[in-house]
Amino acid sequence: MTSHSVHPRSRHRKGGEPKTTREPTMRAAVLQGAGKITLEERPRPTPGPRDVLVRVSSVGTCGSDVHYYEHGRIGDFVVESPLVLGHEPSGTVVAAGPGAGRHRPGQRVSLEPGVPDFTCPQCRAGRYNLCPRMRFFGTPPIDGAFCEYVVVREEFAHPVPDTLSDDAAALIEPLSVGVWACRKARVGPGARVLVTGAGPVGLLCLQAARAFGAAEVMITDVNPVRLGLARDLGASVALDVRENRLADAAFEPDVLLECSGRPAAVGEAVRSVGRAGRVVLVGMGGDEIPLPLTHVQTRELEVTGTFRYANTWPTAIELATSGRVRLDALVTGHYGLAGVEQALTAGARDPGLVKAVVQPQE
Repeated sequence: MTSHSVHPRSRHRKGGEPKTTREPTMRAAVLQGAGKITLEERPRPTPGPRDVLVRVSSVGTCGSDVHYYEHGRIGDFVVESPLVLGHEPSGTVVAAGPGAGRHRPGQRVSLEPGVPDFTCPQCRAGRYNLCPRMRFFGTPPIDGAFCEYVVVREEFAHPVPDTLSDDAAALIEPLSVGVWACRKARVGPGARVLVTGAGPVGLLCLQAARAFGAAEVMITDVNPVRLGLARDLGASVALDVRENRLADAAFEPDVLLECSGRPAAVGEAVRSVGRAGRVVLVGMGGDEIPLPLTHVQTRELEVTGTFRYANTWPTAIELATSGRVRLDALVTGHYGLAGVEQALTAGARDPGLVKAVVQPQE
């Protein structure tokens, strides 16, 4: 594939005066503040040592992108200057920086959007997702991937086969959340799993749990469209909690993967978990949640949080490539770079939306 890098050439005007060379540029959708995104022309990034330059093909939209757009902050992360959102990208390697030799130009990749410092105690222990100096796409002040080109450390650009679509390669990122949650919960053959929340992450936790060998997976939500999709993707039971109480479902899981982020849903879900069960809090909701402590103690439940993922891309790519996880089934809309704002607000307009994907080259 021909490289998309532009090499400046010196040209001269008639008078012999050298013409100023224009540096390569790209388009980027930039969050200026809560509720305002503008399309800008910016300098194309240059790969540094061990970096690769990637032409972005697809970028999934995430609830955190929506939250930054609506509120300009998530907890302690505040948008204080213009920011490019987007942290679920796929693309094609077009150039490499000094010392980068893992990828040939034209290699299609799924990008892991967080690069740690490699030196802190958490990194040295293998928990690089907990690195305090993590540089993560679309998290202030680090720009993300709602743009035509990005630069990333070469180890975090993961090759994907041509059988995997650009959209699916982008959604390896949220699938990694599901893989990490299942690892934390030690989901294995025969497990009974409850997933609360049938948003994109919940639907991917459902599929990951099935792929990890779960015998039964119940999923709950209030959206009938998403519950219908959950049935198609392998849910044993898809429970509409507007009409049915979880307590009446007679389902005692070994594992709870809490993906709704709704404090009101957590207590009831935890109370359903059987003895010596595992509770993994995946969804990010309020700062505090009610926890039925007596139930946790008398049943010796393990309760843990998750923060992103570590070393999940190879597994996630294999699950998607093998067909055990269907990523394209989650995509319900495409938007060009000028439509990022529409992509981030689509969920408020369309109750049937599951995952909107931005295609920055459009």
